[in-house]
Amino acid sequence: MLHSTRRTFLRAGLGALATSPILSAFAAQRLFAQQPQSELIWGALLHLGHNMWGDTPNAYTPPVDKFACEEDLWKELTEKAAQLKLNMIVVDLGEAIVYKTHPELAVPGAWSTEKLREDLKRMRDLGLEPIPKLNFSTGHDFWLGEYARMVSTSTYYKVCADLIQEVSELFDKPRFFHLGYDEENYENQTTYDYIVIRQKELWKHDFLFFVEQCEKNGVRPWIWGDYAWKHPEFLQWAPKSVVISNWYYGKDFNPETSAHVKTYLDFDKAGFDQIPTGSNWNNDENFGLTVDFCKANLTREKLLGFLQTPWHFTEKKSHEHNLRSLEQVKAAKDKF
Repeated sequence: MLHSTRRTFLRAGLGALATSPILSAFAAQRLFAQQPQSELIWGALLHLGHNMWGDTPNAYTPPVDKFACEEDLWKELTEKAAQLKLNMIVVDLGEAIVYKTHPELAVPGAWSTEKLREDLKRMRDLGLEPIPKLNFSTGHDFWLGEYARMVSTSTYYKVCADLIQEVSELFDKPRFFHLGYDEENYENQTTYDYIVIRQKELWKHDFLFFVEQCEKNGVRPWIWGDYAWKHPEFLQWAPKSVVISNWYYGKDFNPETSAHVKTYLDFDKAGFDQIPTGSNWNNDENFGLTVDFCKANLTREKLLGFLQTPWHFTEKKSHEHNLRSLEQVKAAKDKF
């Protein structure tokens, strides 16, 4: 009976989402029309929040129990990004904000929503477009506190919907809302005390739920593209309103030997808008190589821009790494 009820719930949910006007072709066209096509995005991901990579002190990146972003470095990085003519900052929020709908998620020292609004204005005044990111992958959602252990329940859906609505309003209806949604698999949770992985119809149901929450709040959903590496059927059923950031951080851009690189071509052939993503995580050449490969191989009209992801926190020991990541964006932009 339980399994039958779950199947009925999923069929009903998927059916409702498939016929929802929010996911209709008209809605997608409306969102596309809001997307300026003349200027490429040259963006960087920076971290206000940190709790996305583990649930124990033994995890690869252990969680923090207080606000960990060093604010002077945050300001320096954003000012440097503007100086180098980047035009977008994706703000990883997580536990770093005292959300009015769910203040229980904040750590001590977290920014108030008023302070966040002030900083968003500061970034806009610098010429930077701030975009919110909350990662709803079960592998990167420790910031959700106890709700990370309530995945796919009515409580979970309500909390996530509340947060997407509140953050969309805080960012004044931004062009995009980055949902993360990467690396939801066993391999990336082996150090966790509590492992949860959605798959098959439940993964699809929840993904479409998050797409719906974005679009009904007037923002375009944006995700990492790695789910398609092992699930090529995603390219057939996922709404084209979703912006894809496929990623590959190596140096060998051969689609015949790398499924990660080939997926750039697969998304392009399927008609998705892309913001390819590079990183100086383990080398300083990747971002420029990513730009070169995508410029040569992707449909220009579907290439919205590029995103740099240094994957280091906003702290002194990582400051040079983060600054170097911004310089790499400038170099690639100047060469483009």
